[in-house]
Amino acid sequence: MKKTNWVCGKRIVAILAAVVIGLGSTSSVKVTATESTRKQLEDAKEKKKQSQNDLDNTKDDIAEMNEEKSSLQNQLSSLNNQLTEVSNNLEDLEEQIDDKEIEIENTMAELEAARKTEVSQYASMKKRVQFIYEKQNFVLFDMLVGATSFANFLNQNNYVEQLSAYDRKMFLQYIETRKSIEAKEAKLKEEKEQLDEYKVKAQAEQSRVSGLVNQTSGSIKQYANDISDAEAKAQALEDQIKAQEADIKKLEAKLAEEIRLSKLAASSAWRNISEVSFADGDRYLLANLIYCEAGSEPYEGKVAVGAVVINRVLSSVYPDTVVGVIYQNKQFSPVSSGRLALALAEGKATAACYQAADEAMKGYSNVGNCVYFRTPVPGLSGINIGGHVFY
Repeated sequence: MKKTNWVCGKRIVAILAAVVIGLGSTSSVKVTATESTRKQLEDAKEKKKQSQNDLDNTKDDIAEMNEEKSSLQNQLSSLNNQLTEVSNNLEDLEEQIDDKEIEIENTMAELEAARKTEVSQYASMKKRVQFIYEKQNFVLFDMLVGATSFANFLNQNNYVEQLSAYDRKMFLQYIETRKSIEAKEAKLKEEKEQLDEYKVKAQAEQSRVSGLVNQTSGSIKQYANDISDAEAKAQALEDQIKAQEADIKKLEAKLAEEIRLSKLAASSAWRNISEVSFADGDRYLLANLIYCEAGSEPYEGKVAVGAVVINRVLSSVYPDTVVGVIYQNKQFSPVSSGRLALALAEGKATAACYQAADEAMKGYSNVGNCVYFRTPVPGLSGINIGGHVFY
């Protein structure tokens, strides 16, 4: 049990502190107890700064992607207009080709009819010529006999000549008509070939523009997805920054509290080990905490962990019992993680852990008045033993 004069001493600590310090019965604690928290705070601020940089870069990326997306949308609108124009031109060409094919078909029908007429006219003329040639004497005789006068005879002879001239004229006319129709057919076919070439080119242009439309649409869709991902990333970064800001505030509050406790510890009274009455189970509890915190550390590291616990017991700033110090809220991680409870349940402490606990409980300290320890971090000064720095 604790001595009653220590309880009374706690009540008048502010009055006796100067006297006790002046008499040399106490010793000061370095105000380095906050270095760990300072480091955490600096790290937290650096992480927030990095998150803010990432957020700014992400917002810049979003702006650039939106600008590029807008440009692509304008390009897509232009391409769609081109595609509409090309498609309309292609439809016009197809209509012209259809009309040209109908015109060619009609012209071929005309040509066929002209050829038949030509053949028929030629056959008729040929028969008349042949008849006149073969029956020339008969025709002349018939014309003489049948003529009522010489004038009548001349008229009949003139009629025969006119008929022959007419036949020849009509035959030549049919030939010219056929040639004209053939020329028309050739021209129509040539025009159709040109239209076919235009159609092929129009189809190629339609295919090209359609491909560009699909490509641009795909790019716009990809940009939309990338922008969505970037916006989600930006939102996550903003949430992360808010969490980091909250963490910074907590660390700042923790730092302020540790500064207060460190200053208080430095200026407050410390008991002598002879004034402490340890309770049953303190040795078992301290040995198992040493096992959890420094089980793999050298013996000096085990003693140092035990000394930190006892230093807190001796300081008026912390609880005045081993149990109170060890189970003080958020002070020793094996307590909150459950490792200490498991070690106590299974009696994990080794002989070296018990020996270190005994030395610490006798008042021996190889770390002076340090009341904190942790794994080393850049910028944290203290006493380094094994894998821990004590401060």
